[in-house]
Amino acid sequence: MTRKAKIVRKTTETDIRLEIDLDTKAGSKIDTSIPFFDHMLELFARHGLFKLIVKSKGDTEIDDHHLVEDLGICLGMAVGQALGKKAGINRYGSAAVPMDETLCRVDLDISGRPYLVYKVSFERRKIGGFDPALVKEFFKAFTDHSGITLHINLAYGNNSHHIIEAIFKAFARALSVACSINSNIDGVLSTKGSL
Repeated sequence: MTRKAKIVRKTTETDIRLEIDLDTKAGSKIDTSIPFFDHMLELFARHGLFKLIVKSKGDTEIDDHHLVEDLGICLGMAVGQALGKKAGINRYGSAAVPMDETLCRVDLDISGRPYLVYKVSFERRKIGGFDPALVKEFFKAFTDHSGITLHINLAYGNNSHHIIEAIFKAFARALSVACSINSNIDGVLSTKGSL
């Protein structure tokens, strides 16, 4: 079974090519044109044990909003396509990740029902040129286009970089668990018979 997908999205604001392989952990190449976001997606691929290839550009001379949001759309679509009929997956995943003074927990359900709970606040507005408020926009776009219920809860932390890093690592680990094939699951893990 091959669980991979490729998404191409071109608008007047962004141009994105994104590929994900849920079962391969080597060979990621990420160039979003936003260095801080490259770092976050590299963390996601590494800690989720996914192969992720991203090449994108956008109207970042205005700000990073359109590109970050569209990257969330593309990643959500890719994960949804790669999962296919979702047969045999664990469905649920949870992970708590510390990053120095920060602790973040992510819980998710590959349910077919998009929903985001995002309980995170930042002391500092910018990390270099990156606006931390865009993290929520990314995950909202991801949930809307993947059909995943996602809860992101910051327990504590005060360094914005550490907070975002803990979020992406916890998200990666939780998604990895949820996507994993479990030989004890026959079909999909739902009494309805579909997700």
